[in-house]
Amino acid sequence: MSGDEAVAELAERLDGVLEELTDMALDALRLASAGDPDSAETGEALALEKRIVKARRALERCVAALRGGSGSRALLDDGA
Repeated sequence: MSGDEAVAELAERLDGVLEELTDMALDALRLASAGDPDSAETGEALALEKRIVKARRALERCVAALRGGSGSRALLDDGA
C-alpha cells in the first residue's frame, strides 16, 4: 500500500469517528433537552456536547489536511 493510499484509508476511518462524535453530541443534546433546564445534569450534558463538537471540528480539520485540503485556506488559495 502506498503512502497516499494509507493516508486515504486513515481519512476514511476518521470519517467513521466523526459520525460517532456526531451521534454522541446528539445524545448529549437529547439528554439535556429531556430534563429540567436548570438541573446540574442538563448543564453537564450541554458541557459534554460542547466538548464533543469542539473535538469533532478539530477532527474535521485533520481529515481535510489528510485529504490535501486546508479548510478555509483552500478557498482563498488561487493556486498561483
